Amino acid sequence: MIKSSNNKPAAPNAVPFSFAAPKARRVSLAGDFNNWDREDMPMYKGSDGVWYLSVSLLPGQHQYRFVADGKWQDDPTAQQKITNAMGSENCVKTVSA
Repeated sequence: MIKSSNNKPAAPNAVPFSFAAPKARRVSLAGDFNNWDREDMPMYKGSDGVWYLSVSLLPGQHQYRFVADGKWQDDPTAQQKITNAMGSENCVKTVSA
């Protein structure tokens, strides 16, 4: 269990994800927080052509990517990326306590 500085268990934070893909028919979020399941976290398309989803994540670093119409996609707004075992990169989202 992760503990915060005051020895209380760290609480999950609602973390927003968004991905601009106006022509996509289906976009989902996959990451270390859902065992990289391509189907587990479908996103919702806004009228602006951007796909949205908020996920409860514990504080720390989380690797993720988007899956748009079956193809792995990077987050163009990611501030950090890390090389993965597949020869590409994962995006990294840091969640504060």
